Amino acid sequence: MEFDCESVRRLLGKYKFRDLTVEELKNVNMFFPHFKYSMDTYVFKDSSQKDLLNFTGTIPVMYQGHTYNIPIRFWILDSHPFAPPICFLKPTANMGISIGKHVDAQGRIYLPYLQNWSHPKSVIVGLIKEMIAKFQEELPLYSLSSSDEARQVDMLAYIAKITEGVSDINSKSWTNYDIKPVNKITVVGNGELGIACILAISAKGIADRLVLLDLSEGTKGGTMDLDIFNLPNVEISKDLSASAHSKVVIFTVNSLGSSESYVDVVQSNVDMFRALVPALGHYSQHGVLLVASQPVEIMTYVTWKLSTFPAYRVIGIGCNLDSQRLHYIITNILKAQTSGKEVWVIGEQGEDKVPMWSDQEMSHSSQVQLSNRAMELLKVKGQKSWSVGLSVADLVDSIVNNKKKVHSVSILAKVMVILIVSYFKLSY
Repeated sequence: MEFDCESVRRLLGKYKFRDLTVEELKNVNMFFPHFKYSMDTYVFKDSSQKDLLNFTGTIPVMYQGHTYNIPIRFWILDSHPFAPPICFLKPTANMGISIGKHVDAQGRIYLPYLQNWSHPKSVIVGLIKEMIAKFQEELPLYSLSSSDEARQVDMLAYIAKITEGVSDINSKSWTNYDIKPVNKITVVGNGELGIACILAISAKGIADRLVLLDLSEGTKGGTMDLDIFNLPNVEISKDLSASAHSKVVIFTVNSLGSSESYVDVVQSNVDMFRALVPALGHYSQHGVLLVASQPVEIMTYVTWKLSTFPAYRVIGIGCNLDSQRLHYIITNILKAQTSGKEVWVIGEQGEDKVPMWSDQEMSHSSQVQLSNRAMELLKVKGQKSWSVGLSVADLVDSIVNNKKKVHSVSILAKVMVILIVSYFKLSY
C-alpha cells in the first residue's frame, strides 16, 4: 500500500514534532506497507481522552515451524518520537490473549524496547523487530474453540463499548478456567540486600516463584553464586517483564555510598525509581510494592507517587526490624513481662526512631527505664543486610499468606504508622 504522506501529515496537524513523526512512519511503511492509519480517540487510565494517530496491521511471527500473522495496533502520542508508542494486540473474535511476560489481560504490550525508549536511537521499526522476536519465544494469541468463540463475540462487543478506542481486547481471564494462584515474588536489585531477601524468602518457603531482577551492567557479579547452586524456584533476569503478575515487588536498589548521607543520594535514587516503578507497576498491577531502599520513608512516598497505586499497596519496611528486636530484647534479655506485641519502635528509620510502650500495668518510670536500656542494646544491632532480609521476608509472609499480623511499617498516613497487614489490604 502506497504511503500517503500528505494525508498523514494532515492527521498530525496538532502533533508537536509532526515532520519527525511523518519521516519515521514513512520508514515503517517501507518495511510494513500493509498498515492502515487513522485518527481515533484514545482513553487513558485516568479517563482523560485524546485524539491520536494509530495504525493497525499484522506482523509475521514464526513459532514452532509455523508463521502466524499477529494483529496489532500502535497509538502514536503527540510527543512522538520523544515518547514511545502505546501498543496493543488486536485479536479477532476467534482469538484469545495468552497473558504472559509481554502481554497483559487487556492486550497491552510491554517490551524492554518500550521501557528504554530514547530518541533518536529508538524507532518504531526497531520496536516491531523486538516484538516479533519476543513473540517467537512466547506466542501472545491462541485459537478459541467454537463455544469459546461465541462467548468472545459478545465479550468483545461489550469491551469495545466500555473502552472506546483503547483496544478490542480479549483474554483467557474471561473464560471459566480454574487457575490456581501462584505466589510470585520479585526482588529488584542484586546487591547484598537483594540477595539476602531472596535467601530469606526462599528459606521461609513463601513463594512458588522468586524473581531477582539484576540491574547491574555487564556480568551478573553477585548473582553468580545463585546460578551456580541453582536455588529452586529462583529466576535471575535483567528483563523487567520477568516480574509480571508478582504479588509483591520488593525494591532493594540503592545508590547510598559509605561516605554519603541520605540527602545526598535522594535525587539519584529518585531518578533510578523513575525508570523502574512505572514499568514494574504495569507488570504487577494488582501487587504490593514493598520498599527497602534508603531512605525508606522518602523512597516509599516516591514509589507511591510514581506507581499511582492506592496508598495501602505501597509499603516501606519502616521500623519492623527494630520493633521485633525491641520486643525480643525486653522479653528475652531484660525479662520484662509484656502481653502480645505492645512494644514498638516507630517514627523515621534511623536516629529519629523512638520506642512506644502501651502496657498500662507498668509505671511510666519503669517503662522509660526499660525502654532506655533496650534502646541501648538495640543500638549495637546494626542494620545488616541479612537482618533486613529476614525482616522483609516476615512482611512478605504476612502479605502473601494473610497472617493478620501487626507490623511497624512506612505508609502514607496522617496519624498511624502501625498497620495490620493482610492480603492485598491494610486496615488502618
